[in-house]
Amino acid sequence: MLKKSILVTTFIVLIASVAILGSSIYTLYSKKVISVDAKLKEISGIEFDKQQRLWAINDSGDEPKLYRLSRTGAIEKEILVSNAKNIDWEDMTQNNFGHFFLGDFGNNSNERRWLTIYKIENPIDIKTDTTEAEIIKFTYPELDGSPISPERRNYDLEAFVAFGRHLYLFTKNRTQPFDGITNVYKVGDHAANFNAELVDSFKTCTTMEKLCWITSAALSPDRSKLVLLDSTSLWLFENFKGDKFFSGDVSRIDLGIVTQKEAVTFYDDNTIVFTDEEFKGIGGNAYFIKLDEVDKNIIRQGALSD
Repeated sequence: MLKKSILVTTFIVLIASVAILGSSIYTLYSKKVISVDAKLKEISGIEFDKQQRLWAINDSGDEPKLYRLSRTGAIEKEILVSNAKNIDWEDMTQNNFGHFFLGDFGNNSNERRWLTIYKIENPIDIKTDTTEAEIIKFTYPELDGSPISPERRNYDLEAFVAFGRHLYLFTKNRTQPFDGITNVYKVGDHAANFNAELVDSFKTCTTMEKLCWITSAALSPDRSKLVLLDSTSLWLFENFKGDKFFSGDVSRIDLGIVTQKEAVTFYDDNTIVFTDEEFKGIGGNAYFIKLDEVDKNIIRQGALSD
């Protein structure tokens, strides 16, 4: 009798697990719009140009190039940034003037002292297949050359946005034990050497670092909404004051199954686009969501005190 009870319980758990997995797969794939060209196998940043055409970059190992994607996900055009290197390109953003910023600031081992951001014209203003960039350099003042203890390893970076005349950088936390905190630093948006200024922090979750790592960020065109991306979620910030992005309402949007989601941007003020890398037949797509159509898990409402 006990053995039969265990079998029944195991069967119920198995059915429930399959149902949950199926629901998670549907949550993600119901948002799929295109499959991304296989050449962008490590897609790490996306942006729309002034004509609403989608551009993408690859992670480390590729040439310092931008790729324009068609509506089917095929590569239509490539632009080489002639004075750049792709050591570890991790995100792409743009400012109100349409300048694109390419973040060469991946820092997995927390050992890179000086990091680079390339600033270029909006791609529709680039008439050839090459361009030159303004070069922005920055370092973390806390990195003084001394060894970084495991609990302080929070200097990897895969996400940033342009706001006003500054770039805001959201760290990918590699602390041990993992504390789930993304720190926000800011630097100027023009060619110079900067000491990154720590301005804020936000805790995602502490369950598993691979579920909570911040891998991309985006601001809505009207600059009223910020999203941070991880492997299962979008963190949505609204009604914030100035550049205090975490001072207002916070919601979490479930994106379904775990895939390597590395790039996010806004198409318009209500539409978010994100991509993931392909791994063993899963991922390698671009997904669209409408903010007024998705379920939002409210984390916090109301502004914080200044």
